[in-house]
Amino acid sequence: MKRSHVCIAYVARASRYLLIDISNSFTKLAFATQTRLGHPTRIATAKFNVAFLHRFIKRHNSDKRREQKIDIFIVSSVVPPKDRVVEQAALKAKLLWLTPRLKLGVGVDYPKSETIGADRLANAAAVCALYGFPAVVVDFGTAVTFDVISDRGTYIGGVIAPGLEAMTNFLYQRTALLPRLSLREPPRAIGRSTIQAMLSGAVFGYRGLVREILARIRAEQFPRKKVHIVATGGYAQLIARELPEIHAVHPHLTLEGLRIVANLNCGDFSERG
Repeated sequence: MKRSHVCIAYVARASRYLLIDISNSFTKLAFATQTRLGHPTRIATAKFNVAFLHRFIKRHNSDKRREQKIDIFIVSSVVPPKDRVVEQAALKAKLLWLTPRLKLGVGVDYPKSETIGADRLANAAAVCALYGFPAVVVDFGTAVTFDVISDRGTYIGGVIAPGLEAMTNFLYQRTALLPRLSLREPPRAIGRSTIQAMLSGAVFGYRGLVREILARIRAEQFPRKKVHIVATGGYAQLIARELPEIHAVHPHLTLEGLRIVANLNCGDFSERG
């Protein structure tokens, strides 16, 4: 059974968060205060284990320049088998799992809200707090997800498509002669080698997929309205930089969302301290 403590009395002396975003391919971690996100660390989720997390926390706690130890964990997870890693490492620390039941700073208008990925809720919380609404978050992860926040500040759903790396790896795994790609900007549309042709299909084709989905979301939900469209995730820079439809790239939006949700649910440390 997960521990999920909304830390009301405890926040009087706590001033540091450990943010953990467990996704299918990678787990991202960062220490944070109420107002600032520390430098994120990324590890393959397959390698994310108790020993790693203990070492990560120990390195932080041994730094004499830091005023206090970490004692509040805020976690979004879409990989249930890895949740136990956090449970075992947290020990007596407060532990907050991101779910639709928390204060998010956005409403949720979605059937079976418990099925929404925790990372998507974190993205919704972050985009509303940092950019405003209505908004769309495009998260380039193992899958590319489009999360839509209405002009009333309510999460209403989205789109899920195969991720860019998943698509290119599928070609490599299912064909005899096509190589594994290192994704980068193609020099031109017409490839003069197999790798150039694959890069063109992957990058230009993927931009087309993103552009079409965004156009349909706009037409369906936001005709003639200004919408904040923000990209995040591993391939956001590569794909979004040539898409004028995307207004901003925020590499660590999900972790920022965890920090924001922690503030909403754990109170204001400076006022309580």
